[in-house]
Amino acid sequence: MQLGISYLGVFLGAGLVLIGGAYGISRLSSSALDGVARQPEAAGSLQTMMIIPAAMIEGLGLLALVIALLAVLSLNKGVPVAGTSPAVEHAAASH
Repeated sequence: MQLGISYLGVFLGAGLVLIGGAYGISRLSSSALDGVARQPEAAGSLQTMMIIPAAMIEGLGLLALVIALLAVLSLNKGVPVAGTSPAVEHAAASH
């Protein structure tokens, strides 16, 4: 029961970070398009200035997924393998 709640918490947190990243990129793109609509001659510089923050936001989403993967893998270390007892695993690990 507690392990399932741990998985739920990890993936809920990662999902919220990804939703926040998507919202950030949408706001960034919307602002850039508004700027291009007001001054079409500045389209090249606005696009250049938009790439760096968009890459940083994407990096944050990727970092969240890596942290979620690491958290799940560390949670899985506490789960015994099917067909073995914890005493057998402990004895095998000590040899």
